[in-house]
Amino acid sequence: MTLDWLLQHLFNGMTLNMFLQHLLNGISLGSLYALIAIGYTMVYGILRLINFAHGDIFMTATYFAFFGVVTFGMPWYVAFPIVLVMTGLLGMLVEAAAYRPLRDAPKISILISSIGASFLLENLATVIFGGVPRPFPTPEIFTGVVTLGNGLMVQKLIFYIPAVTLVFLVALLYLINKTKTGMAMRAVSKDHETAKVMGINVNRTISLTFGIGSMLAAVGGIMWGMKYPQIAPLMGVIPGLKCFIAAVIGGIGDIKGAVLGGFILGIGEIMLVAFLPNLTGYRDAFAFVLLIVILLCKPTGIVGEKIAEKV
Repeated sequence: MTLDWLLQHLFNGMTLNMFLQHLLNGISLGSLYALIAIGYTMVYGILRLINFAHGDIFMTATYFAFFGVVTFGMPWYVAFPIVLVMTGLLGMLVEAAAYRPLRDAPKISILISSIGASFLLENLATVIFGGVPRPFPTPEIFTGVVTLGNGLMVQKLIFYIPAVTLVFLVALLYLINKTKTGMAMRAVSKDHETAKVMGINVNRTISLTFGIGSMLAAVGGIMWGMKYPQIAPLMGVIPGLKCFIAAVIGGIGDIKGAVLGGFILGIGEIMLVAFLPNLTGYRDAFAFVLLIVILLCKPTGIVGEKIAEKV
């Protein structure tokens, strides 16, 4: 009895090639969720709050890339790095305008400000960019398919996305664990007041955290635009919520946990559609059901640890 035979008899004629195709798609989607979830978990790790505007920053990055390549005619290898910088600056601007003035306010005030910033970005995007979806320009290097063993044909982009995620994850872990900037971030995440006494510029460190998280969201947005080549002002809402869920599943506040949660959610979604096609319409609901199960069984997430609330 082979795996191919088992799949065909248990799951409506699914072949091994089809299973591998779905698995690769799940890894690719999980990589995107992981990139965006890292931004949520970095901000939560330092401020103990959720940046609900993160999904809209992700959306804004796709428009920056669109106009850079299509309107201004930049080569993708020039436009995309500029998009990362612009999106990072946007994240820092959102932090300075919507979060910093409320640093000492009750948590509920900051939460409301976060939701307000999200709505503001969505409506600004609708007014400035228009509500009509636009086709995202995919560079030729990312298009095409490759043929693997047994005739399995896979889009090149499916391999690029996990590779890009891995590169940025390694770079981020190096920054946090091996540099003075990362040391400052870790100190601020433990205690703001003690970090100030140690001579750390808390405001600058928090602003930089927002900037780095937004840049990772931009990378995810660009790759998302190439994988699903249509962008719209509200495109960041559902992916943003799912990436927040991914961060909670893995353990919000823990970068490796956010990555793990992203892969669990991405692979789980694709496999749900693959093995139970009748439930395709409930694909988005799967994420919320999984969130409820995790919160009931392990509220701190898979690798998260219980953190005492700061008074």
